[in-house]
Formats: sequence, structure tokens, C-alpha cells
Amino acid sequence: MSRTDALKPPTTSGVSQASLRTQNLALLAARAFASDTPLSRADLAEATGLTRSTVSRLVSELVSGGILEELAPHEGRRGRPAIPLAPAARSVVAIGLEVGARSLAGRLIDLTGTVLAEEVVSGRFEHSEPAPVLARLGELTRALVASAPCAGAVVVGATLALPGLVDHVDGRLLRAPNLEWSEVRPADLIGPGALPEGIRLGVRNEADLAALAHSRLAPARPAPTATFFYVSGDIGVGAATVVDGVISAGMRGWAGEIGHTLVDPAGPRCGCGARGCLEQYAGRDALLERAGLPPGTTARRLAEDADGGNDRARDAIERAGWALGIALANVVNILDVDEIVLGGDLVALFDLLRGPVEDQLRTRVLASPWSQVTLRAAGTDPYPAVTGGAFAALETVVASPADWIAAPA
Repeated sequence: MSRTDALKPPTTSGVSQASLRTQNLALLAARAFASDTPLSRADLAEATGLTRSTVSRLVSELVSGGILEELAPHEGRRGRPAIPLAPAARSVVAIGLEVGARSLAGRLIDLTGTVLAEEVVSGRFEHSEPAPVLARLGELTRALVASAPCAGAVVVGATLALPGLVDHVDGRLLRAPNLEWSEVRPADLIGPGALPEGIRLGVRNEADLAALAHSRLAPARPAPTATFFYVSGDIGVGAATVVDGVISAGMRGWAGEIGHTLVDPAGPRCGCGARGCLEQYAGRDALLERAGLPPGTTARRLAEDADGGNDRARDAIERAGWALGIALANVVNILDVDEIVLGGDLVALFDLLRGPVEDQLRTRVLASPWSQVTLRAAGTDPYPAVTGGAFAALETVVASPADWIAAPA
């Protein structure tokens, strides 16, 4: 049986989910994917407490289903060489997508976390109409599906990152102020045939997916830092709380809208309708306007101007740091987080933002004399939410591989 034949669309049977086979497959997959080094069947038996015969049988299913693959045996040891197991490359793939204010982006990523294909369309999508933008995203998605590099690769999911309030249960964007979109169902507008039959388009908040990517080294493989508060800077400012590698999104999944927290009641009016929101100080457009730079100027150019003696640019960044520090001090006082990660445009501005942000944290965090908050920059990937979207889809396979591989006859 080929890997493609061994894979099947997910089932919805409650009986299947409760079966011992289902649980044990999930247990073995979780252990194998989370490990820093490839594990053998014997290693998995020891780690899980399952019998070697059970592990051998179930691992064979995971290998034939294209979820794990066998590497070259370890040599130089007595007895039969152990065969290491690792996430399968180029077999099971997922698509991460994003609509941002200045770009549409997508990636095709496999279970090892490798980007197999990427598509980016630049443009100005703030204050746009959703139908034509999502139709263009559909074209991008078709290109990604068509570019799967090997005939045996199976697309198992797709997740779209959007900058706003999302109802991820029914795939609906409730509101994205900077896009000026509300009550949009992207799956209805992305176009027919954009995704393979049976694949549902998931929709998640952009900052949540960027934070998910930052918390992983690869799908289902945790990064060393598992608990932190992530801030994503663009035209808007979003955030996500990550606790032990899990996004804490609130009752309805709407937590993290730090860009619309209050900095100054008498401040400038925000696109959301309120006054004095954080993103009117730390969002890209607000920063560029205060710095006297044209729209479309990159955050890196803004930082270079500030370093080069442009007083308006330096003042804009310092004021953004002041506002961001106030908002983050409130976060720390409420949530007791000890690590804050700045992502998006804030990475390029990090060295200039750090001082004023930390000043406010020292002044306003009640516990600051006893507990220091670590502030650090995320990586330089311009599309972390795209990677997070693909990871989110792939992790559904790792969490329940029995839904995707055919049961033995």
C-alpha cells in the first residue's frame, strides 16, 4: 500500500476516537514528534510503557501512513541495529495562509517543519473589499497545492491567519478594523477548487498563529521557551498568551487584542472607534506618520533613520515604546508573565524600543523589585503566522493519526 493510499480523510466517529488503537497511535506520534532526537521502537516502548509488539505494530501503521519514517539504522552496537524514527518528510503536508495589510502569503510545509513551497503577493489590502482579495488568495492557494514537490504528498489541512476577531469554530472573521472587514466567511470567497476535496479552511487570529510558530521548533515539537506573552506589530498590534506551549485564547478565542487597550483616554481616535488605543502609538502607520516618513516605509528603514539622527523618527519610536510599556505593564500585573516576545515590525525596532518599554515595566509592574520581566525579539521570519497556520493543521494529524491512516484489514 502506498503512503497516499494509506491516508484517508478524517472520520467523525466517536467510537473510533475512544478506541485503544486511536489512543496508542496518538501517544506514540506525540512522543516521536516531541523528541529532540529520533527514537527507536524500543525507545518508544520504554517511554510509553506499551509492549514492544504493540509499538512495533502501530509504528508500522504510522510509517505506512506517511506520518513517521525510518532512518538509517544505528551502527556500532551489539545485536540488531536500532532503527531511528522521525517525522516523515514530503508525505503529509499542510498549507498556511495569511491576509495582511501589505501582503498575501502562503506556505506548503511538511511534518518536519520544512517549507516546500512559498507564494507571496505584495499589495495594499488595508481598507479593502474581501471578495477580490480572497479570490486572489485562492489563486495563491491553488499554486501551492499544485507545487507539491512529490506525487505522494497529501494535503491534510489549511489554516488562514487574519488580523482581527475570529470565530474559529465556524470559520468566520467577525471584525478586522485595519482591513475594514466584518462578518466574512473566507471559505465562501476563496473560490471553488482552491483546496483538495474534503479539506476545510480553518481560520485563526494572526497573532495566535505567529505565537504558535514561535513556540515550536517543528510541528508538535516544543521550543525551549514554552510560556511567554507574544506581541505582533504591524499596522495593528495583536498579542497572544502562550502557557506550556498552548495558546490561551480566552472563552471565545478573542483574547490578545492588546492593540485596542487604552493608553491615553484623550489620545488619537483609532480605527476601532475608540480613542487612545495602543496601535495609535505603536502601529506601523502611526509610527510613520509621527516620524514624518511616507506610507510603505519599512520598519527597518524607520530604525535606520532614527539611528542616523532623524529626531522625528527617534521620537516616534520612543513614544511607541512608552505606550507599549504601559500596555505591557498592565499585562504583567494581570497575568504574571515573566517573558515578553516582540514580533513583526517590532523586531526591527527592538533595540530602540527596549529602553522605554523596560522603563515603564520597572515603574508600573508592582512586583518589579522581586521579579524581572525578560523582553526579547522574535526571529526575523516575515510570515510567522503562515508557518503557524500550517503547523496548526499538521498538529491535528499528530494528535489523532488514526483519523488519517486506514485501519489494517
